[in-house]
Amino acid sequence: MKTGRMMLRPATRHLITEVYERLDYGALGPVYCYEGGEEFWRAKRGPCDRLGRRIAVVLRKKLEPGGRSLYVGAGVAEIPALIMETVELDRTVEPYNLRRAEVTALNSASHSIPLKFHLADAAGAKGRFDHLWIVSVLNDPERFPHLSPLSYGRGNPLTLDPLKFSNERRIVRALVARCMGKLARPGFVTTTTEEVLWIAEWCHRHRVPYRVGTHQYPTALVGDPICFLEIGKRGKWSG
Repeated sequence: MKTGRMMLRPATRHLITEVYERLDYGALGPVYCYEGGEEFWRAKRGPCDRLGRRIAVVLRKKLEPGGRSLYVGAGVAEIPALIMETVELDRTVEPYNLRRAEVTALNSASHSIPLKFHLADAAGAKGRFDHLWIVSVLNDPERFPHLSPLSYGRGNPLTLDPLKFSNERRIVRALVARCMGKLARPGFVTTTTEEVLWIAEWCHRHRVPYRVGTHQYPTALVGDPICFLEIGKRGKWSG
């Protein structure tokens, strides 16, 4: 039998279900797929909801009530975590997304709760945050087609364009620097195992201690496992 620590509150679960039911999956189809969007969401909606709730439960144990979270590239998969932070921890969440159709659909579906998705670059967010969520952003194959294959160990030395790769690497480093510069210390970063190296590089450059959690959690949409990093704190890591 699941205990309260292993589940979200009933009111939180209800809100998550409500938002997922209100989403316009017809409008979201082209955002995630060039074709077959309806089939994609029929297959992914359930796992997206279920796995998202699991990550939200884990995140609830790590974050302090009343803090602030910056979500970079937040979309459908982030709904459970965003609602959990807002409802159960009374935290301020600022989700950013550069895809207009998705932002419109998300804001329309979540109008009944104090949650607003921003159609803007997260690097422009104001203030300090104690949690940074940056999942499947730094290795996005659409935004970084020359860098992304190397993140997954699929780079081809015969077709790699070093100039384009170098430019994309510069953009990623700049994005990481601007977002990490907003993170209070100690703080948490939620990211994928493939993106850890960018966070780690920034920490090494700025001589900031960090620890990568040993536990990984699957995601439904991209498949990259999520992990948690503790930034700026020395001592025992809780996992």
